Amino acid sequence: MLCLLLGVLGGVAALQMQADLPASVPETLLAVLAACVLALVLQALRLRRDQAEPMLSGPVLRLVLGSALGFFWAAWQAQMALAPQLAKADEGRDFIVAGTIDNLPYRFERGVRFNFAVEQVDDAGSRPLPLATIPPRVVLSWYAGRSGAVDDVQPGERWRFKVRLQRPHGNANPHGFDYELWLLEQGVRATGYVRDDSGNRRLNSFVFSMHNVVESCRSILRDKIQRTLNGKPYAGVIVALVVGDQRSIPQTDWQVFNRTGISHLISISGLHITMIAGLAAWLASWLWRHSLFTQRQLPLLLPAQKLAAVAGWLAGLLYVLLAGFGVPAQRTLYMLSVIALALWCGRLTAVSHVLALAAGIVVLLDPWAVQQPGFWLSFGAVAIILYASVGRMALHKNEAQESDEAEMLPPAAARRRKRRGTPLTRRQRIGQGLREALNTQYAVTLGLVPLTMLLFAQVSLISPMANAVAIPLVSLVVTPMALLGSFLPDPLAEPLLLAAHEVVRVLAAGLRWLSGFEFSVWTVPMPPWWLFAWTLAGTLWLLAPRGWPTRWLGLASWLPLLAAEPVHPQDGELQVTVFDVGQGMALLLETSGHRLLYDTGPAYAPDADGGNRVIVPYLRARGIGQLDGLVVSHSDTDHSGGALTVMQNVKVRWLLSSLPDGHVVLDAARQHRRCVAGQGWQWDGVRFEVLHPAAASYADEKLKTNARSCVLRVSTRSASLLLAGDIEAEQESELLQRAGEKLRAAVLLAPHHGSGTSSTPAFLAAVQPSIAIFQVGYRNRYRHPKPEVYARYAANGIRRLRSDESGAITLRFTDKMEVDEYRKSHARYWYGR
Repeated sequence: MLCLLLGVLGGVAALQMQADLPASVPETLLAVLAACVLALVLQALRLRRDQAEPMLSGPVLRLVLGSALGFFWAAWQAQMALAPQLAKADEGRDFIVAGTIDNLPYRFERGVRFNFAVEQVDDAGSRPLPLATIPPRVVLSWYAGRSGAVDDVQPGERWRFKVRLQRPHGNANPHGFDYELWLLEQGVRATGYVRDDSGNRRLNSFVFSMHNVVESCRSILRDKIQRTLNGKPYAGVIVALVVGDQRSIPQTDWQVFNRTGISHLISISGLHITMIAGLAAWLASWLWRHSLFTQRQLPLLLPAQKLAAVAGWLAGLLYVLLAGFGVPAQRTLYMLSVIALALWCGRLTAVSHVLALAAGIVVLLDPWAVQQPGFWLSFGAVAIILYASVGRMALHKNEAQESDEAEMLPPAAARRRKRRGTPLTRRQRIGQGLREALNTQYAVTLGLVPLTMLLFAQVSLISPMANAVAIPLVSLVVTPMALLGSFLPDPLAEPLLLAAHEVVRVLAAGLRWLSGFEFSVWTVPMPPWWLFAWTLAGTLWLLAPRGWPTRWLGLASWLPLLAAEPVHPQDGELQVTVFDVGQGMALLLETSGHRLLYDTGPAYAPDADGGNRVIVPYLRARGIGQLDGLVVSHSDTDHSGGALTVMQNVKVRWLLSSLPDGHVVLDAARQHRRCVAGQGWQWDGVRFEVLHPAAASYADEKLKTNARSCVLRVSTRSASLLLAGDIEAEQESELLQRAGEKLRAAVLLAPHHGSGTSSTPAFLAAVQPSIAIFQVGYRNRYRHPKPEVYARYAANGIRRLRSDESGAITLRFTDKMEVDEYRKSHARYWYGR
């Protein structure tokens, strides 16, 4: 069974790496299921006849069948999930839809965002359309428009909206968040926004369904917490612990939680669900063993262990429902279900089988879970704890002491007395519990280092200290008080919620102090698979049972991991990463010994920008902790939006920009210079030259910010690159007169994203690029690149690459130029679907 389950897990994981789904999935899946059933029947017959199973064929056959079953089961699930689609021609078309608010709405500064379950579809003229025209579940944003603030929407309400939709699309970058995959896992097949229309109205105040009841209860609890803790800085943490909604926690707080390694506690995590389930099981068992303090012998009717299993599972289910039945909480519930069922049936044998069965159920119900770090961390932590504890020697009693009375007993009776020993004292039991807790923390801290490095390219060195304080405080103090305060009447709830918030505030202050140390986080490049496997094997050697030879040698396997350095081009070569940041610009230029960032992407929201969503995660995964230079071409937010975030997370030696005096980015810079035509420097055989703006342009207050864009030309021995920022036709004309031959470049970053005011024929003729790159957002409101401009590039024989189609684009300038498009080299079956 273990080999079959491991095969299922491997097969599901293999499917998620495919660029396309296999053909004839239902038929193949039925054939695989039939083969599995046949294999199980043959195995049962062999066991009945007491025939020995071949050592190789049995496990290998189960592993192969499990892999095929997992692969085609996941493929079938993917086909079913991808079936509802918005037609390409219907993107940007107005629809009138009726349906229900399907989740807990998220309010932000400019409006509200929510999932919407579609029940009826009409066209813009109110003529009925087939329901399949629009996917059954979509994400809608409702922005405050001319009519003022948006209405208050609540879960379970039925609304009529005029909407405009698009197919799922997200930024595609190495080591970045895959928004399209996340939407697929949530069952969302289109996104859009509510149009400003007088017909938008509430049709029903509540539509009954169990899902709507649960979401409505979560909304009531969230509103109660926010009302009680109005204006408190950590109200979002209390909300996250009670209903699992983390969206109100500021990004600055998340940085502290991540650096101290306690972010797993700031939600309805597996630890909290297990704690609540365990508490409910213990209470039910204690009451049942005392027959509810009646005269009836209830344990004779049903063993207390079975009742405890049911009570713990029900408590876990209720808490998971509070979390909105989110995917991470579901994983814990499935594991609890397996354990509860095994206890009820009396089949709790090998814990490894229970763990594998739970993982198998999770991936069969949610095949995309293997793409989430939480899946591997959850099961990895449990596996490490089991490896480091199950079967190890522990003291359960004291040996009997020799006495005169014992000498008078017959030899057999004396031996029995010595075997029985005496019970542990209370102090011994407490001491043993503390030792076991310390050993568990030690095992988890060391055991998860290789996996944490593989997933996040960093490990918190202060995590053991922070978790030693945070786990008991959050799990045993804050969470119970927050839950009680949420359910009790207001007079009793207020002091509990305020007390829980105060504990979080004090804890956060300590964590913020700890996270301020530079040594708090160790960052290295994400390891390749072979290095991860080597380090994991050494870690298991290190955590082997006492008596295992030279366990300390396991630490030696960490040296290649912890001492790894970021890869870089050879001397005289250049690598350029053009990020997919939506409607904005951001490029990383690397020589053999230096790194320069040109622009930092847009600001998406007050707490989200190209820096923290794209650039910083990429740099962290590469193990890059310092930039030698940062160029912010001009002050438009689609170019400077992520600059402050980058400078707060990465050391930047100097800033070159055309930003006006007093700009907030300038205040954060260590060293700043204005970009002026004629500046230049050379790094490792690569030449950098600033071609624009002219120094006199800074005296012209009427000049638009686009006109002062820093234009940078980068040259290697084989080719050159021209980064034109947002210059327009007038500045292109100035460059033709001032720079002349220096404009020649093999690669051109299209000026102003391909707008109609740039890329004049004369400018393209002077540059003569072989490749042009357009950094644009998918279906952006400016409609960049303009069709006539885009066609102009094609008419000049220029190869055109768009970030909304290619994702991140990597250029390698060696003896020849290599181009890599992320959506092609890292193709997945859900891209563009």
